[in-house]
Amino acid sequence: MKRLILGILFVFSCFGFSQEDLKGDPKVGLVLSGGGAKGLAHIGALKVIDSLGIRVDYVAGTSMGAIVGALYASGYSGNEIDSIFKDVDFDKIINDNLPRASKTFYERDNSEKYAVSLPFDKFKLALPSGLSRGQNTLSLLSKLLLHVSNVDDFSELPIPFFCIATNVETGAPVILDSGSLPQAIAASGAFPSLFQPVIIDDQILIDGGVVNNYPIDELKAKGLDIIVGVDVQDDLATREELKSAPDILLQINNYRTINDMKVKSKKTDIYIKPDIRDYTVVSFSEGRSIIEQGFVAAQKKQDALEKIAEMQVEKPTERKRIQPINRVKISTIIVEGNELYTRSYVLGKIKIKSDEEIDYIDFVRGVNNLAATNNFESVIYDLKPSRIDDEYDLYIKVKETPIRTFLKLGIHYDDLYKSAALVNLTRKKILFKNDVASLDFIVGDHIRYDFNYFIDKGFYWSIGIYSRYNHFEKNIPSATILTEQQRSDFNVNKIDVGLSDFTNQFYVQTLFRKDFALTLGGEYKRLRISTETFIEDSESEETVFENSDFVSVFGKLKLDTYDNKYFPNEGFLFDGDFHLYLYSSDFNNTFSEFSIAKATIGYSLSFWSKFSANITAQGGFKIGEDSTQSLNFVLGGYGDNLINNFTPFFGYDYISLPGNSFVKGMLTLDYEVFKKNHIIFNANYANVEDNIFETGEWITTPDFSGYAIGYSLETFLGPIEGKYSWSPEANKGYWFFNVGFWF
Repeated sequence: MKRLILGILFVFSCFGFSQEDLKGDPKVGLVLSGGGAKGLAHIGALKVIDSLGIRVDYVAGTSMGAIVGALYASGYSGNEIDSIFKDVDFDKIINDNLPRASKTFYERDNSEKYAVSLPFDKFKLALPSGLSRGQNTLSLLSKLLLHVSNVDDFSELPIPFFCIATNVETGAPVILDSGSLPQAIAASGAFPSLFQPVIIDDQILIDGGVVNNYPIDELKAKGLDIIVGVDVQDDLATREELKSAPDILLQINNYRTINDMKVKSKKTDIYIKPDIRDYTVVSFSEGRSIIEQGFVAAQKKQDALEKIAEMQVEKPTERKRIQPINRVKISTIIVEGNELYTRSYVLGKIKIKSDEEIDYIDFVRGVNNLAATNNFESVIYDLKPSRIDDEYDLYIKVKETPIRTFLKLGIHYDDLYKSAALVNLTRKKILFKNDVASLDFIVGDHIRYDFNYFIDKGFYWSIGIYSRYNHFEKNIPSATILTEQQRSDFNVNKIDVGLSDFTNQFYVQTLFRKDFALTLGGEYKRLRISTETFIEDSESEETVFENSDFVSVFGKLKLDTYDNKYFPNEGFLFDGDFHLYLYSSDFNNTFSEFSIAKATIGYSLSFWSKFSANITAQGGFKIGEDSTQSLNFVLGGYGDNLINNFTPFFGYDYISLPGNSFVKGMLTLDYEVFKKNHIIFNANYANVEDNIFETGEWITTPDFSGYAIGYSLETFLGPIEGKYSWSPEANKGYWFFNVGFWF
């Protein structure tokens, strides 16, 4: 009898209910707060709730609580949600890092060159509404929730559910309990400045945590008897912890939510508060530890949770394992919101047809293709079950970007061009709906520019105009440019050379697929090479080696499936180029028609997640008279955007090894010691001299070899790298440094 009385008192102390409230089969509500990465603790708490056999009758959540709660309400168990988040790359989700394969070559150049891109309209700069459009987030949620895509009323989910968002225009909380479930929870988690707002029913919605981070009152209004809550919000920081402006701003933002929780925690019958003080809202890399803290916190409430399970007459329905949907058949496609861009343009980018069955991965890749054009502020889609069994209707709603002009910025340093700052002006839709003009103006130690005008017709023949000016000065071995007689006459081992290159091209390009392009065109080039190291003519201030205009036609074939330009883990590269030089103004009176052919083949593979290898083979040769040597191949140095036929080669300085033909092989080993921190080893070997393909020298033991070891850091500015390079033959070492994307 004493034990029974103690048990009743314990239940009262846990819940604070009257005896009448405990009669029957109590309905249990679960409320999950927002908290960014700290919201992963909800998963640990759900695992405990599942293990005790508690029937949850309603779920409410905000932000990350909405995401975890929606998955749970749709039928996933705590353990299954745990497994899902083990495989999620949060960096790709948050940064909206669309796969490289989704972008055309032109779009890749944009994303791999500029550190900052800002809308520029009516001579005013504007900031984007969020760093990420949330495209990857929506794609992931849509796949995970495809099995409940037929549910429009969230109360009809396996467990009824709602979430909270904030109307950014009015500041009012919005209860989302119907419509598209992926879009609803994406809106609830649209953290201000990180994710752009989500528009639902003409309301501009952001993270619900702004106004209601713990919707317990709204959940109680559903008629629940017992509320279990998991709170992952911050506590107020101490003066010792307030060390920066962001810390203070976060503290100010937390005043309201923490004051609210003083009341709301008392309304919660079982209040679970994980100890996650050591984590932040972006500590996704520590997800395993955060989940464990949620598990530990829920275990501390195990006795009270067990009492709930004992009181419930109806036990939870046995959860059926949700099978991932890997293929979908599209019955009908509905496109909305497109005005400037036709339906055929949208579907052409997505590459999906009605009555077609495709892999879900290919479907997401197609959506990414459309988003990667940057012609749309948002690409929202819904898959709804069709009237035909096992088929889906696809609803695509796009919002075209009204901004046509962008200001883009970048910085760079390397050992050839030295320091440089890049200012780019990009303008879309100048003459046609699908054209774009881009001007790079590069200031620093050497002024340069790049201009590109491109009419993008996708898989038809696109049209382009390209113009660039490059200039640099470099101290190079005299053998690179002087004849043996000149070296003897002037008795110099090295000379300071200035090179100016002005190149203009008109070309047409067709895509066989996103990463496979054929380009044909004509080129005008003006090339000037000079030195002040010695003077052949007493009346001149410099000696000029080349000052000619060249006219050529060219063809290029490029296949590039690398997953990353600078640090590839997988993929294949073929880059072939053929130039036929038809005319020269012939400064040296030696010109005769000639051709230059060159190609690069590369292959990357990963041995495990942190270690990868890249194998590259290159070669080139001249066809015809070797009378014009200023466009011959020259090996040496390190770089990614070298002009003409300059080719990087570790172990030697820039422009050190000349010849009208060469072969080169290189092995690169990349170990990612920490995330985005790489230790890289390079080994390269080459033969380079005149006519090696005629003499058979190209298949002999390499005459030149070089090695390099370095450290590379991935940043938003681009790679920051330092490499030490040496060659056994030259018995000399060089340091190469690079900061920022190459341009």
